[in-house]
Amino acid sequence: MSSFSSHASSPVTAVLGPTNTGKTHLAIERMLGYETGMIGFPLRLLAREVYDRVVKLKGAGQVALITGEEKILPPDPAYYICTVEAMPISKSVDFMAIDEIQLAADAERGHIFTDRLLHARGNQETMLLGAATMVPMIKQLLPKAHIISRPRLSTLSYAGSKKLSRLPRRTAITSFSVDSVYAIAEIVRQQKGGAAVVMGALSPRTRNAQVDMYQSGEVDFMVATDAIGMGLNMDVDHVAFAQTRKFDGRNHRELVAAELAQVAGRAGRHIADGTFGVTGEMPAFDETLVEQIENNTFEPIRRLMWRNPNLDFSSVEALKISLEAPPPTRGLIRVPITIDMQSLNMMTSDPSIKDRAEDENSIRLLWEVAQIPDFRKTIIGEHASILGDIFLFLSGDQAILPANWIEERIARCDRTDGDLDTLGSRLAHIRTWTYVTQKNGWVENQRQWQAQARQVEDKLSDALHQGLMKQFVDTRSSILLKRLQGRDEAEAEIDAVGDVHVEGEYAGRIEGLHFTKDNRMTNSPPRTVRAAIEKVVGQELRNRASELAACPDDELKLTEQGEIFWHQSCIAKLVAGRDLLSPDIKLLADESLVGAPRNQIEARLAAFVRHYLDKLLEPLITMKNEESLNGLARGLAFQIVEHGGHIPRANIAETLSDMDQTARAGLRKLGLRFGTYDIFMPALLKPGPARGLAMLWSYFNKRKPGEDLALAPGPGLTSCMRESDLPDGFYRSLGFRVYGKRAIRLDMLERLADLIRKAIEGNDKGNEFEITADMVSLMGCSRDEMADILRGLGYGSKPKPQEEPQLSKEDTNNQPANNKEGEEFTLEDTGAEEHSAQTVAHLWYPKKRPTRKTKPVHKTQSKKPADKKAAHQTAKRRHKSTSNKTSNKNYEKKIDPNSPFAVLQSLKDNNK
Repeated sequence: MSSFSSHASSPVTAVLGPTNTGKTHLAIERMLGYETGMIGFPLRLLAREVYDRVVKLKGAGQVALITGEEKILPPDPAYYICTVEAMPISKSVDFMAIDEIQLAADAERGHIFTDRLLHARGNQETMLLGAATMVPMIKQLLPKAHIISRPRLSTLSYAGSKKLSRLPRRTAITSFSVDSVYAIAEIVRQQKGGAAVVMGALSPRTRNAQVDMYQSGEVDFMVATDAIGMGLNMDVDHVAFAQTRKFDGRNHRELVAAELAQVAGRAGRHIADGTFGVTGEMPAFDETLVEQIENNTFEPIRRLMWRNPNLDFSSVEALKISLEAPPPTRGLIRVPITIDMQSLNMMTSDPSIKDRAEDENSIRLLWEVAQIPDFRKTIIGEHASILGDIFLFLSGDQAILPANWIEERIARCDRTDGDLDTLGSRLAHIRTWTYVTQKNGWVENQRQWQAQARQVEDKLSDALHQGLMKQFVDTRSSILLKRLQGRDEAEAEIDAVGDVHVEGEYAGRIEGLHFTKDNRMTNSPPRTVRAAIEKVVGQELRNRASELAACPDDELKLTEQGEIFWHQSCIAKLVAGRDLLSPDIKLLADESLVGAPRNQIEARLAAFVRHYLDKLLEPLITMKNEESLNGLARGLAFQIVEHGGHIPRANIAETLSDMDQTARAGLRKLGLRFGTYDIFMPALLKPGPARGLAMLWSYFNKRKPGEDLALAPGPGLTSCMRESDLPDGFYRSLGFRVYGKRAIRLDMLERLADLIRKAIEGNDKGNEFEITADMVSLMGCSRDEMADILRGLGYGSKPKPQEEPQLSKEDTNNQPANNKEGEEFTLEDTGAEEHSAQTVAHLWYPKKRPTRKTKPVHKTQSKKPADKKAAHQTAKRRHKSTSNKTSNKNYEKKIDPNSPFAVLQSLKDNNK
């Protein structure tokens, strides 16, 4: 086994223990006790925080800041504050310290910490800071090191599980994905007024702004990843875990007890006690885990990551082999392939890059380029492609990055529009170019490019901070919550337009009978705010209920959508009731409006709707309530009302045949018309009643009347193309029948019946007729659509007989003279195909109605003469129809003289 030390006379002290033990504070004090010193931190954010502290103590000219993305180098600094990767360990200083040394076990960055542990030494003192889990490894690798255990200055205890809504003030909620952090922050905004957001992906400027917002008390909650587990001294009283599973860059895994303790330890500061627990859907921690975190007793680290620091740059292959060299001692394991090694492999697979890496200097440059961090966390191929471009420029004739190339890439990031994810992506991009401009000799006018990249990063950082505040902080609610701290009551008032204010802050608005809370007001305001709102809103709603119960009808309005408005606010809507004409009412009022006030409103609105429908549908309501009807007339009236004012005549043919004229006369007095195709009430076809019935039909059939009526035929239209989204029943409720692609109003169909009657009476061929221009014009349709309408009305059709054409002598002489005997003519020769394409006229006729079922009838009187006359006319029509059928049969046996076959036969006969 080997031990390591660069300076045999330099003592190494390991200060190990949990968080909140003052380790970092001790290291700063020790460093400032020497003339020179250097401290390496795991995060750029922590380095910047300590840099600012030391500058206040020693002055800006004495302190340098060195990170991968930022360098502040005075001419002759005494103290260097760095990230671990950026430490210039070759520089001689009196004091050297490494923070969070337990990260030497990290799969991605661990080898850097291990290298500093083994080789970074101060001339007079070296200090290692970290977790107590490192004790065995430090004893093994540095047997002469002096180990100091630092106990926690306060007590950390488990508080169990709490809902997000019940978490105490000054809580940090931890989760481990961006989506989860944002989702939790939104819930906290709704319930608690707002939250700061802290993630490793944020720039130091954005993270500092978010932390300052929390520290200042502007918000009392923070939602963070495990980025709060290192440094970031904050006034946190409670840490709540919403997740314990994270993606570590390679795999999704559960955090081990020591990692959970690192985060939980942020609760409590100095001598103030802290608590930790779980929230959301996280199961409670088991007793063993709780005991480990509370007592800081964990499994020790047994292996550290290591990578050969003595690399061979004689060739690319030699470099790769040296990177895979085995560790020199037990307890160290070779680091798995890291991002920089993956980038090296991908770049050297490109022949143009491999050809450039010929000598030691170019290979060193290639390795330096491969170590550019992937701030964007993209797929490795995309990252390696950018690195390849950088290497080709730096290894070219100019040996520098072109100004226009770097300017173009910085300019792509110089935009502050977009959502949080877009801003975060641009921020990650600019960090790459900030890092590149920090490299000496890579760009001309280095200070200019550094300043330009820093300016863009700062703009994006500020925009992201503002975006986080806008999305996750309700400033008004936060101020209100602070104003009410320690008070038992709050003042609330309502202005003339219904706006509700609590302690001067807008809380929502009363519209009609419903209070709508402002969406920026927390979902669960404190008891004092809730009580104030309930008191003032409840009284206002009761006052409005009394006013509404006594209001006249002209203050209420029922819309076509079935909504009832009062004072320009929707207070109720219709819903399906027991039948078409009896809709129920759904009151749109706060649940707090109960008892007598609510009952009075419902009774008042029911009376209004009843009176409104009685007036709008007066003929139908009158028929429904008519008591003088009896027998078949009452039954028919019931069906008419049930179907919304009309019914197809064919559906009630038997009822009508049994109904005498007296009964019919009684129904006619009520506005009923006995049409050829429908029995209906013409008054209900007017736009108002028709659309009212359509609205009721939609509600009764669980549809949306507003959407249906938007597609309905406009007022005055008697024929229209049907909408595929509207059912036939909806058109029926409007007083239309649907045939094929068209919908026709009932009274227009009766006018069509008149035209058909005249057409039949005007010919001597029985009950046959042809479609006329007047019919097509009346229906507003094409002849094909007219045919669909007639079929729907129950008419049949047949081809109209054509007179046989006679060939004249001139026609015969004009036959082709050059055809040879026996040669046959084709349809093309004769032009018969063209002739057959002509439209064939049709005759239409009423189809025979189904035979009525015979019923036993007991008649006590003979038919009236009028009935005998009607019977005679019917018999006459039947006779004509029968004789017509006979002639049709004879006609069907003949060959159609206009068919192609008849023409062809005629030509053959003439050539014989």
